[in-house]
Amino acid sequence: MPSLPKPRLPRAGRPRGSVAAAAPAPPELPRLETVAHGGLRWVNVERPTQADRTALEEHFPFHPLDYEDVFSRNQRPKVDEYDEYLFVVLHFPAYDKQIKRLNVAELDLFVGPDYVVTLPNTPIPPIEYLFSRAERDPEFREGLFAKGAGYLLYRIVDSCVDASFPMLRKLGNKLEQLEDDIFEGRSKEVVRDISNAKQEIINFRKVVRPQRAALKDLERTKRYLPEDLDIYFDDINDANERVWDMLENFKEVVEGLESTNESVLSHEVNDVLRVLTAASALLLPMTLIASIFGMNVRVPGQDETSGFWVVIAVMLVLAAGLVYLFRRRRWL
Repeated sequence: MPSLPKPRLPRAGRPRGSVAAAAPAPPELPRLETVAHGGLRWVNVERPTQADRTALEEHFPFHPLDYEDVFSRNQRPKVDEYDEYLFVVLHFPAYDKQIKRLNVAELDLFVGPDYVVTLPNTPIPPIEYLFSRAERDPEFREGLFAKGAGYLLYRIVDSCVDASFPMLRKLGNKLEQLEDDIFEGRSKEVVRDISNAKQEIINFRKVVRPQRAALKDLERTKRYLPEDLDIYFDDINDANERVWDMLENFKEVVEGLESTNESVLSHEVNDVLRVLTAASALLLPMTLIASIFGMNVRVPGQDETSGFWVVIAVMLVLAAGLVYLFRRRRWL
């Protein structure tokens, strides 16, 4: 009699059929970075999360709609004025080196009598530099915080606006290089580069254009911004207008380069077509003569040995005459 298989016994330490429970994920901790001096606080939260929002709501009772704006995408630049604080949304250009494309960096700010809260949705180098230097340099921190929240707001916004100028200089150098390439005979190679530069200018304009009205509103705001700061915020507006003027100039330049490059390429195509047309015109009389002598009828001289060479000579004379005519009329 065959032996029956022995039943498997459950392993000790865990009931049969039970599943090991996964270890609970540790709770997400808030990442509120703070620098304080003379009763003024600067709180910076890069890419805020829900844990950061909970921590902010415990310390700053901002309006729920403002918090919703911070955590929503694609907010337009604006300045909202409340009795207790200012809520400012600004956009700045940010170049992504990985995809080599210009993106929008949104900066949300809350400004109160004794605090400034910055909430960038992506790393913004000028803010990172200001904040880290304020942390490690007491003298710099004192100068940054000594004139109140309004002056700190000015320094933050001004540094972000000024960061556009190095990008514009690189863009201007790129346009100059494209111009040199076009007139040095590299029109085909720069077609994609012109398209990339044009896209970069369009994206840059999308960032700066709606910002102009928001910065003017910020200049007119009086709450938490003393009158002696008017000249500072006017300077920000002047810098932003210079950025816009440079973009307008670059837009005209890249459109001119695109048109010029298309004209050069079209001229090259016309040269090729002219040569092909001339070649067709040269072959036409030869083809006609060959067709006549190739018909199944008797033609004069076909029985003579010299007839072949006479036909060849006539073809060559016609070809030479056409080449001379085309050269004289500058078609070749």
